[in-house]
Amino acid sequence: MRQQSKVQATVRNIVIGGPKPLICLSLVGKKKTALIDEAKELITLGPDLLEWRIDAYENVETITECLSALQELRTVIGDIPLIFTCRIDVEGGFRKITANKRLELLETAIESGNIDIVDIELCNTEDFVKAVKEKATAHKVKLILSYHNFKETPSEPFIYAKLIEAQIAGADISKLAVMPKDYADVLTLLSATNKARNESVQIPIVTMSMGPEGAISRLAGGLFGSDITFAIGKHASAPGQIPIQDLQMGMKLLYRE
Repeated sequence: MRQQSKVQATVRNIVIGGPKPLICLSLVGKKKTALIDEAKELITLGPDLLEWRIDAYENVETITECLSALQELRTVIGDIPLIFTCRIDVEGGFRKITANKRLELLETAIESGNIDIVDIELCNTEDFVKAVKEKATAHKVKLILSYHNFKETPSEPFIYAKLIEAQIAGADISKLAVMPKDYADVLTLLSATNKARNESVQIPIVTMSMGPEGAISRLAGGLFGSDITFAIGKHASAPGQIPIQDLQMGMKLLYRE
């Protein structure tokens, strides 16, 4: 049996941090029609969760258009839990969006009642994180606090400390993604995840090693304490993701009850 988080997060009857790691697919359609078509296609693949990367959306600066698309998206996906992410450009966002606009988008989406989880970066200001945390708590939306490094894999103590930092800052889920230069870096990521799960981080953890070398972390990361893995449905949202059909097949072997 794999390691489960001491404090689990439940959204729409889906348990994050439970007996099995969950598979999430990201929606990256640039226009509403493409977004909705993508959602209709992805739900047939059986993901546990979906993520809308709204930073990929062409009309991201128009709040009313985003709300309209979000409402239609919720109608299409039904009760599948939805992560809402407006990724900051310095950590892999598709475009540069001002902090004020990102905060407005996040708060409006939370208030809409159409999202279940919101993902923001630890590198945001303390006031930004506090504002999103307060809004999310008030509307019963779970908060992911994340860290992304597309250049390298930091040391094990650094990764371990970042996962703890998210928990201390009030996250419901602690997330970290890093880029390996070799397979030793992948082991560093997995070791730090295992240490965090067993020693200090009680909330669900999401960790991944990106790129081709890190692909194994997306399949086997759940054995070390990672609770969500991201797969390819139609388009990848980060390097090294595995097609969901392949991931589902591999996970059936690894995570037998």
